[in-house]
Amino acid sequence: MKRAKELSLAVFLPVLFLVLLPVFSYAQETAVNSETSWIDFASLENHEISVDVPEVMAPENDAAAGAQIEAADTGVAPAPADSEQAPAAGQPSLITSYESNATASKAVERSIGLFSTTIKERFSLWLSRSGQYLDMMKEILRKKNVPEDIVFLSLIESGFNPNAYSIARAAGPWQFIASTARRYGLAINWWKDERRDPVKSTEAAADYLKDLYGMFGSWNLAMAAYNAGEGKILKAIKRSKADTYWDLLGTQHIKRETKEYVPRFIAAGLIATNPKDFGFEDIAYHEPLSYDEVMLDAPVDLSVAAECAGTDVQELKKLNPELRRWCTPPDVQQYVLRVPKGTKDEFQEKLSQVPEGERFTIGHYTVRQGDTFKKIARKTGVPVPVILSLNSMEKIMPLKSGSSLYLPPKGLFVADREDSSIVRKVSYKKHRVLRKASGSRHRRIKKATSHHGKVASRHHKNSLVAAR
Repeated sequence: MKRAKELSLAVFLPVLFLVLLPVFSYAQETAVNSETSWIDFASLENHEISVDVPEVMAPENDAAAGAQIEAADTGVAPAPADSEQAPAAGQPSLITSYESNATASKAVERSIGLFSTTIKERFSLWLSRSGQYLDMMKEILRKKNVPEDIVFLSLIESGFNPNAYSIARAAGPWQFIASTARRYGLAINWWKDERRDPVKSTEAAADYLKDLYGMFGSWNLAMAAYNAGEGKILKAIKRSKADTYWDLLGTQHIKRETKEYVPRFIAAGLIATNPKDFGFEDIAYHEPLSYDEVMLDAPVDLSVAAECAGTDVQELKKLNPELRRWCTPPDVQQYVLRVPKGTKDEFQEKLSQVPEGERFTIGHYTVRQGDTFKKIARKTGVPVPVILSLNSMEKIMPLKSGSSLYLPPKGLFVADREDSSIVRKVSYKKHRVLRKASGSRHRRIKKATSHHGKVASRHHKNSLVAAR
């Protein structure tokens, strides 16, 4: 009997491994692809693409080519033959020739094929959108003493989309996860998400990448760490004893997405810099972002603000993508709102004519017997911190039946993707708890049944013995 069980296990375990291996591999690949990138490239490159790559910034000789590769990986620019093409001090060009490095060449050409063939239409959209943010982002990077070519990370991360949102809950044009965003000064709460602001998030990304460069001494490794996390890259370098990012590509110490990350950055930069050389004709670039700023001392509905600025709510949201709700944040003493260029004076004049009681819309909830903040939050779908931020603690504590609370208005409050993500996460956790509880109950019943069965069996045997 024991031998039969051993044979069964010997057959069953390998089969189980083969069945579950694809599941584990898929889950792992999904987790990797969702770490920082809104764009899922893995599903788009399951086939080889052969393309003719135009010669870009071709060096005069192999030595010059080697110097350019080294410049890209160390951040130290070689002395160029033509002084007019020299990057500014502390601003090395990262979009350089890669022909002398076979590993780099193959990886970059594959990414160029992906962008210029497989997803050409989508990439054209990203290029057109870049016109709105490129100059502004480059200026911020220069002020932060970060190579302005780094701007093309936003191209491969989000396609310059402020509203990009990944399954890993990374958000904005630079695809920050919440913990890193907060570490670099971006506010994330129920009212606003500064990861989606193209100006603030670019400043944070510049600071983060600059810190990563200080850690690794290489912009390529800094970008790899931006994608995978600094801990993983430090561990990969230590285990592989690699000197450069390109050396890591031949190891098993970094994931596929990270191996493709810098080549995609270079490919995207090459195409964005010279789109016609890669078959991108007549790109309709968006107008550069321009706006006026007004200081608000009290919350204002976006519908009221739009009317005062002579525009619509949709346009106001485009200028202020960090805003998540129907109004400017009521939990701050002052808020800087962007309005269309040239409308600042008109906005201030019209807003002054709107009665203060009509500028900000708020809902009401009547407290019932037995209500707690948690119960009210469950009933209304409004988080407890939001309820507390909308109400004066002195007036609502303790909760009394019949008293009134301020809540977001039903007609104006719309759950966004972050709200939906939190609901799904809570539902999933609740489902797991219920499954765990159900499984535990099933095991207890099975154990009890087994125990009673054994007792009954022993009783039956004893009865037979006694009968004999």
